[in-house]
Amino acid sequence: MVPLPLFLSPLLLVLVLVPAALPLPRASADICIVGAGISGASTAFFLTNYSTSLHGAQLRVFERRHRVGGRLATVAVAGDRFEAGGSIIHPRNLHARRFADLLGLTVKASGDDDWLGIWDGKSFVFQTLRPLPPGSSWWRRKLHGLLNSLLLLRRYGLSLLKMDKFTQEMLQKFMLFYNGFESRPIFATVEEMLKWTGLYGLTRRTLEEELLDAGLNSRTIAELVTVITRINYGQSTRISGLAGAVSLAGSESGLWAVKGGNWQLAAGLLKTSNATLHLQEGIDSITDAGDYYVLKSNTGSEYNCTVTVVATPLDEVNITFSPPISIPPRKMQHIHATFVRGLLNPGYFGLNSASDIPELIGTLELPDIPFSCISVLKRYSKDDMTYKMFSRAKLDDDLLDQIFSARKETIRINWAAYPHYEAPEEFAPILLDGKQLYYVNTFESAASAMETGAVSAENVARLIISRLSLPKRGVEPPAPHIKSFTEEEEEGSRRQHVDL
Repeated sequence: MVPLPLFLSPLLLVLVLVPAALPLPRASADICIVGAGISGASTAFFLTNYSTSLHGAQLRVFERRHRVGGRLATVAVAGDRFEAGGSIIHPRNLHARRFADLLGLTVKASGDDDWLGIWDGKSFVFQTLRPLPPGSSWWRRKLHGLLNSLLLLRRYGLSLLKMDKFTQEMLQKFMLFYNGFESRPIFATVEEMLKWTGLYGLTRRTLEEELLDAGLNSRTIAELVTVITRINYGQSTRISGLAGAVSLAGSESGLWAVKGGNWQLAAGLLKTSNATLHLQEGIDSITDAGDYYVLKSNTGSEYNCTVTVVATPLDEVNITFSPPISIPPRKMQHIHATFVRGLLNPGYFGLNSASDIPELIGTLELPDIPFSCISVLKRYSKDDMTYKMFSRAKLDDDLLDQIFSARKETIRINWAAYPHYEAPEEFAPILLDGKQLYYVNTFESAASAMETGAVSAENVARLIISRLSLPKRGVEPPAPHIKSFTEEEEEGSRRQHVDL
């Protein structure tokens, strides 16, 4: 695919897509980022990594919480820490892989052999094989994987291959966001970003419509795909196509996380950028004062900012803009994460023994099912485990006492986790006022993940550097050795398997 006509040079692309550079404002004003999650931390990192000077401006990052990481956080249960927010990272998320390498963080692989059961509210309509005991031989693991693949193929047929093809085509287009600067323009809108990669069309229709056109049968969509979208986005297959494709990618093999918590990515990037971090200091108002912005915080302090970057979803925060900004309405999908140490009640699932309950329970899109999924996080004994549940509403104690035969500890977290996706999607502008007020999280209306936050942040940083005429580094920052998409595709064709 040729994203743009070949006769357009990279310089002309920049001129076409980026608004004209503005005169440099007074040097006493700072560059301010609102939000210390992965989007804000990535913006700070790219700003300092892609330019040699900020013209004397101080880089400030404001966070209303007492910690960094935003929707990346851990929770302690029985002395162990588990991911409570963004939990998995795809092997082709190259920004996250580079961040972990540069920060010296230890990564851990996610299990690829979960014992999955699909529950319809009365019984398990499908199950994969129970996992092998630890220390099983190589050939037993290979045979186990082959048998699981045969089970999946028997129930879902060639739709598995078509689903994989659909996901890989999306990933191939997404990989264009990692092209070098000489072939990748700076974008002023999310629409331009998506059209350049060929992904825009996926935001106009639902995932279900896209998969039916791709040839998937109705059983695969109603069961397997629904389980994946409910686990990864808490939503049905009526989710918009691009978010749905990203959700499907989150079910592949090779997923990983940072040992000790993914929040360390944000913390490390902020430290590397030498930003001044203002914890427990939320921004109440942002006022255009001519050639700078006045930010007023909940502590009563005021800050003059040359550039202001909003790196948190504006949908559920109360920031007053003067003059007002205009963005399309967007609902956030709340996910209730419930952590329970105890034991599931087999009778609730129509079983006789807790040992017969799958380690990962996915559910169908039915009104009487109160949760999206349940997974085993740690097994202390056959009668004592820590579980994580996702649901769209709070699970009260009476319901939990039906689902569990014993509960020693219960922790509930209500996340405004990601947008509620409805095709066709509308996008807020990246440049909120035509001057120097930027919005990173508008890209979440396409798909929400750690990596999409980093992709959007990098584009915003490049846009700021271009419009402020900040001095750029002579070469792009070095990256660790990472397999190219082509190399991974060649390996994939040799493996010839479908991953769940």
